[in-house]
Amino acid sequence: MPSAISRLGLVAALALAASGAARAQDAGPASLEDPRAAKFADVERGVFIGMEAGGLMLFKTPTADRAKFPVAGEGGGSSRGVVVGLVAGVDLGSTVALSAFALGTSQRASIDYGAFDLLAAGLDLKLAFWKRADRNGWNRLFLYGHVRGGYALTHPEGLFGDSDVLIAAGLGVEYFTQLRHFSVGLQVDGVYALSAGAPGLSVSPIVRYTF
Repeated sequence: MPSAISRLGLVAALALAASGAARAQDAGPASLEDPRAAKFADVERGVFIGMEAGGLMLFKTPTADRAKFPVAGEGGGSSRGVVVGLVAGVDLGSTVALSAFALGTSQRASIDYGAFDLLAAGLDLKLAFWKRADRNGWNRLFLYGHVRGGYALTHPEGLFGDSDVLIAAGLGVEYFTQLRHFSVGLQVDGVYALSAGAPGLSVSPIVRYTF
């Protein structure tokens, strides 16, 4: 009798094991999350701040008030100087950005004309027209065009002018780094001071941080 009970118990155990194996087979393997899947955007877009620092050359520096600056003559010829700027704005998608800018430069012309400072602030609109993705499919390299315009003040008053409108347009290249929030680039602009009638050229490396 005990041996019969033992045999029945063994048969029941085998039946339960087979039933559990069948259920496990029907359920299929648990889905595994792809460890290569991105948990966040490799290229951040949104609100950003940035810095520009480079060189600015004005091809013409007329004397606004010759009575106040008689030694300067009609003008000081071309001028050169360092330009530093700050930008703050927002990406409107992956190809358009709108920002406010502020920049300052100290320009030096001829010996008789001397030096003058120029400060400007205004708005900038940027549009990317070419992009290239990395091997993971993230667009990191962009070529863009942009236009900007703003109100400018010069010092000393009466040399290069007093107040002016500064406009600029140009091309740039921007690369979004593996650090996600940071991008770097280079921007080349044609510049024009309206009241002074002074054209110029600026070349500025840029660094941007997106929140």
